[in-house]
Amino acid sequence: MHRVLVFAVLLFVAAVVTEVAAADEVTYLDAAKVQAAFAKGVPLLEVPGYKIHASRRDAPGMAEVHEVDTDIIYVLEGQATFVTGGDVVDGKATVAAEVRGAAIHGGETRMLAKGDVVVVPNGTPHWFREVEGPFLYYVVKVPASGGGK
Repeated sequence: MHRVLVFAVLLFVAAVVTEVAAADEVTYLDAAKVQAAFAKGVPLLEVPGYKIHASRRDAPGMAEVHEVDTDIIYVLEGQATFVTGGDVVDGKATVAAEVRGAAIHGGETRMLAKGDVVVVPNGTPHWFREVEGPFLYYVVKVPASGGGK
């Protein structure tokens, strides 16, 4: 029940902050579908205006920069060392409006744990440097109006 409430709050915040159009109809994702998504770490919903991912990490990832999307992250389980800002090392464009690299040089380091929320504005490098998995977290991705920071 707590996860459903947090999920609803994140959606509300994303809609209010960005003033974007949401999906035209109510979407219901039952617990079994949500649990299955977290087992694999896959998107739950992607519509014009926002995306909701059931993210899972069992190991560190690549550094990334989203030129358009702001990430609103809510940690459900596990711990991670998260770096924001600084410069992406060996960054390369991977998909439209996204850069990934080996690491981040500089930046600010935070420990993330259950219950934490972090908002990563579009254009901000970020990196899960160390992960004590499974690390499960919701990500609501909200595109910037006007296409970038």
